[in-house]
Amino acid sequence: MATSDKISSRKKFLQWSAAFISSVTVLSLLPSKKKAAPKTIKMLTEDGKLVEVDMASIAGTKRKNITDQELKSWIKK
Repeated sequence: MATSDKISSRKKFLQWSAAFISSVTVLSLLPSKKKAAPKTIKMLTEDGKLVEVDMASIAGTKRKNITDQELKSWIKK
């Protein structure tokens, strides 16, 4: 009688283990819905402070680099 109890408890343990492992595997394969972080870029303000600005709030996608002379004349001291 004691051996049949051990065998049935082993079977239950193996079945529960297999069910747990398969459920974890299935859950890991499902795509998760994550919010995309807003894309930001770093820009200088007129007084020389560095701020992060959301790309969606910037008009136009064309970026133009400025010269050193333009930068020096733009920043207020």
